[in-house]
Amino acid sequence: MQRWLGDDWQSQLVTWLITKPLAIAFLALAAVLLRWFLHRLIDRLVQRAAEGLPSPVLRRSREDEPDDRPGALPGRRVQRAETMGSLLKSVSSVTILVVFGITAVAELGYPIGPLIASAGIVGVALGFGAQSLVKDFLAGVCMIFEDQYGVGDVVNLGEAGGTVEAVGLRVTQLRDVEGTVWYVRNGEIVRVGNQSQNWARSVLDIPVALDQDLNRVQDVLRDVAHDLWEDQDFAPLILEEPTVWGIQDLTPNWVVVRVTLKTAPLEQWTVAREMRQRIKARFDQEGIELAHPAALPWGKPA
Repeated sequence: MQRWLGDDWQSQLVTWLITKPLAIAFLALAAVLLRWFLHRLIDRLVQRAAEGLPSPVLRRSREDEPDDRPGALPGRRVQRAETMGSLLKSVSSVTILVVFGITAVAELGYPIGPLIASAGIVGVALGFGAQSLVKDFLAGVCMIFEDQYGVGDVVNLGEAGGTVEAVGLRVTQLRDVEGTVWYVRNGEIVRVGNQSQNWARSVLDIPVALDQDLNRVQDVLRDVAHDLWEDQDFAPLILEEPTVWGIQDLTPNWVVVRVTLKTAPLEQWTVAREMRQRIKARFDQEGIELAHPAALPWGKPA
């Protein structure tokens, strides 16, 4: 450039007015195209993940699960894939922006060594000052990757429990049975009890009077559960034939008989309510007495 113009200040003027802006514009265009390509690639991966898992091992595990149960996994899988897609897009955009900024500064002729060193120091300081925030984000990423729970699941997080309404990288939002909305930081979640993943179970402990025929009681419970399983309204909700496990508790005043029903996710409470109602009606018909408060130590008459 200097040879063409023959003057240092003219060459520098052309460099700052034409050459460097063109170079920065080219870098910006390359960054935009790279961001567009990566976002399209992430969208394709998210779509494939939402439609089904391509891994042979994961596909084989999916084939072992019943597909006709209501409230199955596609909704949570889509939500999980979209969340991870949003995270990957954010990471890729920030990375491209940082690389473009450093390259543009270098193109302008400024030394980038002190800039990188300063950024490292600031990063370390922010890391020490925001340890809880980083912990929340890392925990959120792990929970989403591991599919511990998703929107619509009923979970127990220790002090809070209810239906998950939103899963973020920093906090999980859930609503309990009384309508209270809880915001739980992901980094503070030590354990998760998911009551609606893959399948559930209705467990009913039926207390009967001590003088009842236990074989007859178990036969009646088995008949009631079998009738519920064959009911067209409840057949899609019950995944396996119900079973009577037998005597769960034996005391001097009453006997507890346990019956279980394997149900679709989030349907265990509906099935349990209907089962209790039918047991009460059938016991009244058969003359089977439930354990009454007078049989309890604190309910005995004086």
